[in-house]
Amino acid sequence: MRIRTDFPYETTHDDVRVPLPDGTQLYARIWRPLTDEPVPALLEYLPYRLSDWTAPRDWQRHPWYAGHGYASVRVDVRGHGNSEGMPGDEYSEVELADGVAVVNWLAEQPWCSGKVGMFGISWGGFNSLQIAALAPEPLKAVVTVCSTDDRYDNDVHYMGGSVLAVDMHAWAATMLAFVSRPPDPFFAGTDWRDMWVKRLQAVDPFIHTWLEHQTRDAYWRHGSVCEDYSAISAAVLAVGGWHDPYRDTVLRLVEHLPGPVRGLIGPWSHQYPDRGLPPGPAIGFLQETLRWWDHWLKDEPTGVMDDPKLRSWISESHPPATVYPSLEGRWVGDAKWPSPQVTPVTYAFQGPARLVRSPQHTGLDAGRFFPFGNDGDLPPDQRDEDAKSVCFEFEVPDRVEILGRPRVTLRLTMDVPYGQAVARLCDVAPDGSSTLVTRGVLNLSARNGRDRAEAWPAGATEDVTFELNGIGHAFPAGHRIRLAVSSAYWPWIWPRAGSQAGFSLDPAGSSVELPVRAAGDEPEISFEEPEQSEGLGVVFPATLDEPRPERLVVRDVAKGEWRLEVDPRYGGTRVYPDGLEFTEDALETYTINEADPLSARTRSDWSIRLHRPELGWDARVETHSEITCGATEFVTSNEVICRDGDEVVFHRTWERRIPRTAG
Repeated sequence: MRIRTDFPYETTHDDVRVPLPDGTQLYARIWRPLTDEPVPALLEYLPYRLSDWTAPRDWQRHPWYAGHGYASVRVDVRGHGNSEGMPGDEYSEVELADGVAVVNWLAEQPWCSGKVGMFGISWGGFNSLQIAALAPEPLKAVVTVCSTDDRYDNDVHYMGGSVLAVDMHAWAATMLAFVSRPPDPFFAGTDWRDMWVKRLQAVDPFIHTWLEHQTRDAYWRHGSVCEDYSAISAAVLAVGGWHDPYRDTVLRLVEHLPGPVRGLIGPWSHQYPDRGLPPGPAIGFLQETLRWWDHWLKDEPTGVMDDPKLRSWISESHPPATVYPSLEGRWVGDAKWPSPQVTPVTYAFQGPARLVRSPQHTGLDAGRFFPFGNDGDLPPDQRDEDAKSVCFEFEVPDRVEILGRPRVTLRLTMDVPYGQAVARLCDVAPDGSSTLVTRGVLNLSARNGRDRAEAWPAGATEDVTFELNGIGHAFPAGHRIRLAVSSAYWPWIWPRAGSQAGFSLDPAGSSVELPVRAAGDEPEISFEEPEQSEGLGVVFPATLDEPRPERLVVRDVAKGEWRLEVDPRYGGTRVYPDGLEFTEDALETYTINEADPLSARTRSDWSIRLHRPELGWDARVETHSEITCGATEFVTSNEVICRDGDEVVFHRTWERRIPRTAG
């Protein structure tokens, strides 16, 4: 990593408040080059608190853009951080309308040329696309990283029509803790406590809304730009990583966007590709985006539109591990997508009919839904998971490279109305080790569409087809391709009552279709070394506490119960240069009995402390969230306790029973 201090422009930064049409003011930090000439503006728009939580990351990139001649702007969403107003649901109409207003406000500033770009990762990448679909005139270009175009089937809520227990709950609980944090009096002033209490009174846990919409209805169509790709006219650079759950969005955007678009998929996790977090290799991502901005916002000839439409990393085969500092592989480029170099090749299953009846704890070795570059993120050796599944294997006499989304067709017979089919594609080495390549899920009640829930007729036989997540991977000669099918996948997928019965799989009529990419004359693809601006200088003090495991599996042999404990390790304790001491701790727990789908339980506990000794300010947030599910309904419990010093300023619990209609 090169830390850049010599830029074409000297820079300055200021904290300002951006006025909205209804009088609400959003808190913003603007880095600008010292020049008399108007410059384009770049906007990153998030709820994650620019004054503390994202500040270390913000300082790596916003000053860098300013040093290259852009006004780089970080804005907190209404009701978060030090912005005024009440918090709402993610990507609400209010949030997006506010974003449009911010874009227009930036374009009107005397230091702005009138051209605006938006960028962001995850939430900021989501709303960049969604605001682009609203087409504010000044917004000319977008860089969207690790984001989705489909809020229902490619987000943290549902997968293949099934409830994502692993992140539906964990992220709702995380956001409950995040939205409950107070404004900071260092920035918000003496009104911080009144702002805090009013916000807390408006809070409603996201999980209520998310579980009330179990099929792809109007709620999920809102904000899903896949509903109308033609609404986006701004130029889009879509970026993802093969270890990020949203990577398929890049493939869909380069295929369907009618306007200027380029795609880039590397080996990365849910992180910006310059940060150097596993798995690498990292790239000079800021330089790459600068080419994009200079072309679309400054009309400079940078050659970005001469790049292949899709640049992808194809990983070499690698042994299973929960972290890879860097993966071996190579970059390939495709001028079109779908690519004429990619051909679907069908591998037909063989053998007699098989009963797929997986124990309910199948899936404990799935790894983290959102890998962030931590040591325990990725799936370990899959042999234990494979043993709980029905597997079909195919020899690899010659090297096979795949790029895109594999597809499985399964001929199933089921005697119960509901169930899930899970397919995992694994690379099996000669020593027997099994590395997860990619996977997919289908809620069998969603087999005819995600917008409906249709029970399986008792004893009926049907063919179902679904895609696995996209991947770029090379199977070497002498390895085996393994397709493993299971009827359970906890804690990723919330089980249904009766699903322990499983289903019968008939290999006749069942197959896996791999997107095999033929070698050709490859364009030379290379990137500069990663560089960033000088960091903020946040200190992460050592503590006396023994760090707990990132992922711990506990088995109660007598009860047949399994418990997975996950420490998401978002940040821990850190001290900021302005004196803020910020501490957070979280633990996620997933429990299930290996024989009982109705025993599934998720729990999330958070504690956050924001402390400014010089101001005598000591605010604490504590949240507890839990979900269980019976045969007919989800039961959710949430609690928030907020303290100003020793005084409890807010304490509320929510108990909700939500009918299980699909999911």
